Amino acid sequence: MRILPSSRRRAVARLVDRQLDTDPTITRRVATIVAAVRQSGDAALLRYARKFDQLSGPVEVTQEEIEEGLRGLDPDLKRALRSAAANIRRVARRQIPRGWRTEVRPGVNIEQVVTPLDRVGCYVPAGRYPLPSSLLMTAVPARVAGVREVIVTCPHPDATVLAAAAIAGATRLYRLGGAHAVAALAYGTATIPKVDKIVGPGNAYVAAAKAQVAATCPIDFYAGPTEIVIIATGGNPTWIAADLVAQAEHDPDARAIVVTPDEGLANRIATAVAERLPADGPARASIRANGVIVVTPSIDAAVELANEIAPEHLVCDRESVARRTTKAGTVFVGHYGAQAAGDYATGSNHVLPTGGAARSRGGLSASDFVHVHSVQRLTQTGLAGLAPTILPLAEAEGLHAHAESVRVRLSRNRKDKA
Repeated sequence: MRILPSSRRRAVARLVDRQLDTDPTITRRVATIVAAVRQSGDAALLRYARKFDQLSGPVEVTQEEIEEGLRGLDPDLKRALRSAAANIRRVARRQIPRGWRTEVRPGVNIEQVVTPLDRVGCYVPAGRYPLPSSLLMTAVPARVAGVREVIVTCPHPDATVLAAAAIAGATRLYRLGGAHAVAALAYGTATIPKVDKIVGPGNAYVAAAKAQVAATCPIDFYAGPTEIVIIATGGNPTWIAADLVAQAEHDPDARAIVVTPDEGLANRIATAVAERLPADGPARASIRANGVIVVTPSIDAAVELANEIAPEHLVCDRESVARRTTKAGTVFVGHYGAQAAGDYATGSNHVLPTGGAARSRGGLSASDFVHVHSVQRLTQTGLAGLAPTILPLAEAEGLHAHAESVRVRLSRNRKDKA
């Protein structure tokens, strides 16, 4: 793991610059797949499913299969899934925006109305292993928000995914993955219903497909390789190294970064990482390519750099530091704040923004599954009271018909009133 002084400005700037270089080959391939599914529906969808997902049987998993997956699951694993789901539900209930009504002035009432989306699509990856935790993190908040239909796609759903679907209350589950699954959810086919929003992580093809359909079907956010930044003022270097390696095992492109003002600690962390790295695999590739420890002149500089990176996961050992880290998908505080706890069990969502997107938003939540709109109620008195504000502004903007639409209502001419 490289140790980098913060004086190496160009190298540090590369940590902050997260402009994702989309592989043009992937972009073209995904565009072809998305267009084919949009135009040809099931014919293209099933062709790609057989080619990429090795689909040989029915595309939809039956309710009986889902229930059997739950019944046949190891009891300890079943309890773990139920416990995780319960924690996610508890947090999600607090995330739903509330409706309200207020009187702005006499005769002018504004109401906020919150309604759940009708149907959402949850993408569940299945690369080296299926990820039932991702199903819980997407489907459970949707259900808590009141979404009627929760459609799940997973290219290779095993018993754990089936059990998670049952526990989360998924409506339907399809053996589909990749760009063709995203396109089917966005545009609908005879087999797959069109959804109001697509959420969930995936590989580069899934991310590219989500980006391409986003103009037609809303998505949660564009997700790139996973990342962790640890601000370390002290602590156990072995524990810190364990968190870095844990994050790196997700993907060879994952980024694991430590920012610390303590050069001695930096050296001890680097040694501990080297001792814990497996001989091969994604963790080793990730650490060798993207593992960095930045030594800063002060803790203030460390916090500033972390906020500039705006990472998916931020870990720090002090409450005072946590209060100043305002740009992150999620923040873990304290020596026992293992990032893996958030992946599975704390109830906070693990579907998080990457690539600097945490500058403007946090992770997936129940609020992503509702529609919020306003209802405006005006009486004659209310409109008359607003006229001195409306008319000068409309005239100044050259929108004379806007002004006239108010004047005509307030005219004393009996004919106009009628």
